[in-house]
Amino acid sequence: MKPARSVPVLMYHHISPCPGLVTLTPGHFAEQMAALSAAGYRTLDANQFGAYLAGNPVPDKSVVLSFDDGYLDNWVYAHPVLEKFAFTALMFVVTGWVREGPRRPHANQGSNNLPATPEHNVCKRIIAEGRSDEVIVRWSEIEAMVSAGTFEFHSHTHTHNRWDKTCVAPAEKRHALASDLASARSLLETRLGSTSDHLCWPQGYFDDDYLAVARNAGYRHLYTTVPGANLPGDDPAYIHRIVVKDKGARWLLSRLWLYRHPTLAHWYATRRKH
Repeated sequence: MKPARSVPVLMYHHISPCPGLVTLTPGHFAEQMAALSAAGYRTLDANQFGAYLAGNPVPDKSVVLSFDDGYLDNWVYAHPVLEKFAFTALMFVVTGWVREGPRRPHANQGSNNLPATPEHNVCKRIIAEGRSDEVIVRWSEIEAMVSAGTFEFHSHTHTHNRWDKTCVAPAEKRHALASDLASARSLLETRLGSTSDHLCWPQGYFDDDYLAVARNAGYRHLYTTVPGANLPGDDPAYIHRIVVKDKGARWLLSRLWLYRHPTLAHWYATRRKH
């Protein structure tokens, strides 16, 4: 086995026919996944990726797929594609937005009545109005995806709040974040029977207080929005991710080629900052 020198972590949000921020069309997402499969890529789950960071080798062309927030369109459009190619992904879900209810149709069920999957800013407004069930996955859908093996579910906090912006005193901020993380962990454990030490920062923000609180809460693998390579032995508290654009297979394969090579990945990530 040729071992991976770097494992890219891809970051998705929406897979939807409604164009907008951080959104891929279902066609482009399907094209990307088909290309990964044809090129011999394999997806890692959280435990496999964590073991890789700890120094255990994984095959070259290993990749992690991650999805932020827990949007309904991940169930409607991404889940059937992942199932088709036997891929698994990590969904970082905001547990306070998830509601009860029956499963809604997804794109592989031949339904002509798929649920609406609005663009990102509309989703944000709907959530702010207390109507998150309209745009966020339900527990029944989460359970179906876990059973199918298409998604694992990890914490994106309970509220998605930026406590550094809403709390004046550092002690207040730390207490609020600790409560937020504890609520998410407790709910995921109650509903899914387990929890993990993988956490994705809302809006990609973290500081020293955030890191200390997360470590104290038992989180070791922390996902950023900073592009770069992930090498064996790297700090699991600073996991790099690559924002995936609404483009086809050629774009994705070229980016993966770069980020699988540590020197090129560093050069490219540094170049993007300037």
